[in-house]
Amino acid sequence: MARSQSRELERKKFFADPIMVTTIVVLIVFLTLFILYPLAILLIDSVITGEGISLSVFQRVMGMPSFRRAITNTLKVGFLVGILSALIGLLFAYVEEYVQLKTKMLAGLFKVISMLPVVSPPFVLSLSMIMLFGKAGIITRYLLHIYDNNVYGFWGIAIVQTLTFFPVCYMMMKGLLRNIDPSLEEAARDMGASRLKVFNTVTLPLILPGLGNAFLVTFIESIADFANPMIIGGSYDTLATSIYLQITGAYDKQGASAMAVVLLAITLMMFIVQKYYLEAKSTATLTGKASRQRMMITDKSVTRPLTAFCLLVSLFVVMMYICVPLGALFKTWGYDFHLTFKWFQMVFTRYKGFKAFKDSFLLSLIASPITALLSMIISYLVVKRSFRAKGFIEAVSMLAMAVPGTVLGVGYIRGFSAGVFRSGFLQSLYGTGTLLVIVFIVRSLPTGTRSGISALRQIDKSIEESAYDMGADSFRVFMTVTLPLIKDSFLSGLVTAFVRSITAISAIILLVTPKFLLITVQINEFAEKGSYGIACAFATILIIITYGSVTLMNLFIKHFGTSREIKEV
Repeated sequence: MARSQSRELERKKFFADPIMVTTIVVLIVFLTLFILYPLAILLIDSVITGEGISLSVFQRVMGMPSFRRAITNTLKVGFLVGILSALIGLLFAYVEEYVQLKTKMLAGLFKVISMLPVVSPPFVLSLSMIMLFGKAGIITRYLLHIYDNNVYGFWGIAIVQTLTFFPVCYMMMKGLLRNIDPSLEEAARDMGASRLKVFNTVTLPLILPGLGNAFLVTFIESIADFANPMIIGGSYDTLATSIYLQITGAYDKQGASAMAVVLLAITLMMFIVQKYYLEAKSTATLTGKASRQRMMITDKSVTRPLTAFCLLVSLFVVMMYICVPLGALFKTWGYDFHLTFKWFQMVFTRYKGFKAFKDSFLLSLIASPITALLSMIISYLVVKRSFRAKGFIEAVSMLAMAVPGTVLGVGYIRGFSAGVFRSGFLQSLYGTGTLLVIVFIVRSLPTGTRSGISALRQIDKSIEESAYDMGADSFRVFMTVTLPLIKDSFLSGLVTAFVRSITAISAIILLVTPKFLLITVQINEFAEKGSYGIACAFATILIIITYGSVTLMNLFIKHFGTSREIKEV
């Protein structure tokens, strides 16, 4: 009886707050229209034909040898990239958390490597791979004298994606290894176990769920990746590129919808396993922080080979990134290495570089604060408030993490150009900058929400309840109490959203119209044509913009925030 009265009181209190109710309604409408609706249209589009509900579109698509080959290719690359990224990420994390490094410079180098792929365009390493190991590559042609090396295809995609995604695994494994209680491992050492036996019998079983989690996250990223297979895949098609070519080449939107549903089904299945099984199991295995500081490994037989391997990988990645600005400064890559600024000049004189950077910068600048604020609001509602639609808001906002960009792009095409809403406001969004901003918001929302939820769970409820007791409404409490307490997460979400938006390509390449020129689309276009000088010039300026944004935000948080730096972008 008392419980039912308490619930009734909470319900009345909830509906007495019009700002809170309005916010929830607006969020539900936004998430439904711009996440669920495009995905639902894809499913409907792929099963409804002129004869009614039918699986004929799937049968037609599955009958294509090229599509069956694309599925096989995608899964092969995904599994290899997932395994390699998880293992290399684990090795880097183990060296940082367990091995006594000789200099701080090495630790700093490893941290830089963990940040490089996150804040750079997704296809930079593909450009570098071609310029270093292609037919006109510096290493293959000039150092090894190999004139017919083919860098395109399975191994090209696998290597580039591994170097791009292993830092994600590194960041995940570092947190897990840090939370292992050193006394567990030292007890095994005191009983005479070797370092290898301790790792195999104590450390590895503790982090195994987390390692599986890292594998699945990378697997999802790999099979959803569009940019790298598009540039370095050659004739080796993956699901993401097949969907794109089905629309732009075959003009078969219904077939593309069926392909997108297949890719979405794979990523959703993996996401559910990762999110609701392995992530929970990993959290349950390692609870709390280490009871005391770990004694670092100083044995040279361990430190030297591990450090040497990480150093070689790091130097290789740095070399790949240095290759991009050099490609923009050489007259003709692979033939004429005289320095020139002509590619940078051509970017702004012949190829409308100012418009491309202005459009990309403005759209990303508009999307980032909206994304950061929406993320914090959703986090606040999920953690601090109790209402029936809370599970729906949390699940749908996180769903975008599992939706490949190409799938979302096809969903928006089918949903807003020829969907249910054939007229009115939603129909008018298609082809506008507003829709691009919405796509940027949807793609970055899960990252900011996850960060906000973690931050809010550390805040005691009594802090906000005291403000409510003094008569403040939910909007005032959120703006004056909650948001200032999580301002680091808000600012981190802001710069993350900006970087993800300005470097996005898979979700927006199908939605961009001639009204807008976006940097990533330009880079992709010139890389496909083999105009690497122009592509590198665009990419170099984009990298400067993204790194400048992260650096400025770190300085801002250092002086005005509560933490010293943005630890994860």
